[in-house]
Amino acid sequence: MDIYYGQTGSNNGKMTSNLKETMAYLNNRLAADKNFDVVYRVIHVGGREACIYFIDGFCKDELMQKMLQYFMDMTPEELPENVHEMAKKGVPYVEVDLKDSWNDILYAYMSGVFVLIIDGYDRAILIDSRTYPARSVSEPEKEKTQRGSKDGFVETVVFNTALIRRRIRSTDLRMEMMSAGNSSRTDIVVCYMEGRVNHKLLCMVKERIKNIRVDALNMNQESLAECLYQRKWYNPFPKFKYTERPDTASAHVLEGNIIVLVDNSPSALIIPTSAFDAVEEADDYYFPPITGTYIRLSRFLIMLVTYFLTPTFLLFMMNREWIPEGFEFIVLKEQENIPLIWQFLILELAIDGLRLAAVNTPSMLSTPLSVMAALVLGEFSVNSGWFNSEVMLYMAFVAIANYTQSNYEMGYALKFMRIITLILTSVLGLPGYLAGVGILVLSLLFNKTMAGESYLYPLVPFNGKQLFHRLFRTRMEGAKK
Repeated sequence: MDIYYGQTGSNNGKMTSNLKETMAYLNNRLAADKNFDVVYRVIHVGGREACIYFIDGFCKDELMQKMLQYFMDMTPEELPENVHEMAKKGVPYVEVDLKDSWNDILYAYMSGVFVLIIDGYDRAILIDSRTYPARSVSEPEKEKTQRGSKDGFVETVVFNTALIRRRIRSTDLRMEMMSAGNSSRTDIVVCYMEGRVNHKLLCMVKERIKNIRVDALNMNQESLAECLYQRKWYNPFPKFKYTERPDTASAHVLEGNIIVLVDNSPSALIIPTSAFDAVEEADDYYFPPITGTYIRLSRFLIMLVTYFLTPTFLLFMMNREWIPEGFEFIVLKEQENIPLIWQFLILELAIDGLRLAAVNTPSMLSTPLSVMAALVLGEFSVNSGWFNSEVMLYMAFVAIANYTQSNYEMGYALKFMRIITLILTSVLGLPGYLAGVGILVLSLLFNKTMAGESYLYPLVPFNGKQLFHRLFRTRMEGAKK
């Protein structure tokens, strides 16, 4: 996908060997007199006039100083006549490239590459000595583990690829650089294992990235995901899995999946993703098999309970004669002033409101405000008659249990399905309850991964061996006798 930065200049969009013409064009295109961070300096290299262009803040100061000193000390005898020889032998740096197209030169420059133009050379020398401002490689807040590694992806894509390379030292590992966005030209890296990846899926992903026609990926990976998968947007179950953990991304690469890294985003996009992939976590593998199995099965069970708990309670309250013997204690002890369905819906909204408030609350105020919110929405709301204590109890469990699921999209998909089931149950009773469960099942059955496979595999179609490995944490093959 080509990008045009305005006028193409002379010679059909290619630079000439005349330094003054080149500088005039670049200064005009880069608005050097207005942009304070556009820096250029005229120097002499081997007796010829030359000019360097770079963006302030993207170049390493010490390296720049050494390179400038080297170029300025070069004598006419040491300066090669051929620009190719200059790039190979005359530039004391590893990452050097030659370009004569204005498109390529401007794209490299706006990415932070150091540009050297020498009078008489019809190509620009691009020296990739850039460095981006970046935060430290620390453990992600959302995907913490008790025993796993404590590093995590950052917003610089080169650092993220290095974190994966550190874990997979194989010549089969491929990392292809692409870009998308007419204005942003956001860097996208497609990572996979050559001998394990589904090549049909790989070609489809790369083709869709090439065909993206947007001005910019304003929402980073979410923008990319919406461009890659445009079918069945109304199905809330996630088509992709996001992770900020390099060990998780590396494990998926070794399993034959595709990892997509987007510059300025601290998470990796995993393709394809099934329902079982979405609920897996790193802690399942950092503990012994029996402990990892217990953690995994507990997560599955809690996920099911968060969906069925409140609709089932509502159904029993509408048909109290169905309550099994010995479970009469679940019946409301106090009169309901507001219909149960409205209590549940209000609390579903209130929980999201508290979550959004917690995100925007300064850390120094989070503890006192959390205590205040618990008192107001807990004890006072029950005493005032707005909510019944049983409703508060079950919704509190649902709110806390949702945090056992690290996948935001999966948590909200179950929330939407729970709300639909609540509404149908309150309107139609048992048929509505069954209809809500049916919608959930159909949404899972008719959902497809990006590879076109079943979202519930290996449950549908059934594969007993694979399903066993999905549910139970087993020993590594190399650990077996």
